[in-house]
Amino acid sequence: MTTNGTRGTDGSGGQAWAAVRVVRDRNARLYLASVVVSGFGTSALWLASGVWVKNLTGSDGLAALCLLAMWAPTLAGPLLGTLADLPQSRLRSTGRCPHRRKPLLIGTSLLVAGLLPALLAVDSPHGLWLLYAVLFVYGAAGVVHDAAESALVVTAVDRSLLGDFNGLRMTAGEGVKLLAPLAGAGLYAAYGGAGVALLDAVTFLCATVLYAFLRVREERPAPPRDSPRERVAEGARHLWSHPALRPLVLAGGATMLCAGLSGALVYAVVEDLGHSPAYAGVLYAVQGAGSVALGLGSGPALRRFGERRFAAYGIALLAAAVALRAVPNDPLAWACSAAIGVGLPAVLIATPTAVQRETPGPLLGRVTATAHTLVFTPNVVGLAAGAALVELLDHRLLLVALGCALAAVAVTLFQSAVSAERTASRSPSDASPA
Repeated sequence: MTTNGTRGTDGSGGQAWAAVRVVRDRNARLYLASVVVSGFGTSALWLASGVWVKNLTGSDGLAALCLLAMWAPTLAGPLLGTLADLPQSRLRSTGRCPHRRKPLLIGTSLLVAGLLPALLAVDSPHGLWLLYAVLFVYGAAGVVHDAAESALVVTAVDRSLLGDFNGLRMTAGEGVKLLAPLAGAGLYAAYGGAGVALLDAVTFLCATVLYAFLRVREERPAPPRDSPRERVAEGARHLWSHPALRPLVLAGGATMLCAGLSGALVYAVVEDLGHSPAYAGVLYAVQGAGSVALGLGSGPALRRFGERRFAAYGIALLAAAVALRAVPNDPLAWACSAAIGVGLPAVLIATPTAVQRETPGPLLGRVTATAHTLVFTPNVVGLAAGAALVELLDHRLLLVALGCALAAVAVTLFQSAVSAERTASRSPSDASPA
């Protein structure tokens, strides 16, 4: 197994192109197909729900609550993630089926698919409570689903493909985000929010079928003897005490905080370029294309550099791109957007890959969910802080300051990787037997 911070080798021919290697794996193909299908519906609903509320109420604040309702369950990630680690006896009272997380993936998908048609009843401001409730459950199911998926991937996909898979998962997700909002807007214009909700329900049903064809078999752990609080704490302790995972999660959280702050400044950047606010969509599209490109090459890069070096290089690129956005120049703005698309996802690919490699199977669900909470919660904090700071300070000064902060994060993470490599090289256990 390749440890984070060290250069790994691929035991199955690591020079093969990542996309080819993953696509040839049956389970990986099914997973990626489910990401595309369900991600398409989620992205469409994400856009349509806000427009739906805006049309019903005319309120920007109430429309923004849709995103908050979907995101809020992430705060309970460490607790919700324990559901993905429950032993067989807790998930199924009879039978000897060894699968624990596959039924959870299917169950959460069916739950969401069955819940979304309730939105057909939302046709006035009085029904908004139902929309928010459905979106909240949608978000909570997503947290459990992501934790179970990450844990199951380790048993369903060859370990040598984990970096490739996570990279292509990013590519698939970003690719869907480039198309789904447009499709969702068109469907909303034609059939309203209920039509988008039904489309999303169908995508989850399709994903359920794909999950059903996965060929996985997990070891059956002993029933837990500790309380839910102790189980949550156990996952958090593993994450915090692990010398490879803690630096990555801390760097990921700091990076996403800065990314949130930077994201809140995008309209000020567009105005400085002399364009209308709609031009931000062009910059986001270029950024998405950069993320797609990174995902395609992340597997070989992870094998060559290790998770921490790979993430550090990405954060360094992000630092330069964010700082250079302070220069009002169109070609440079496009280049910076592409560089942000390449640099930002690096830590988001490296972190789950390291968690999957370095976490025992019985802990993987809750550790994944805890890492997700610690990495992504600062992004929302950054968005809120950036929205306030842009009204008080020059956005160019803020961009340069954020670039410097990201550079410091990159240097710290790189030093952690170098230190780990030196420690490994001095370890007597690395010496070959005589």
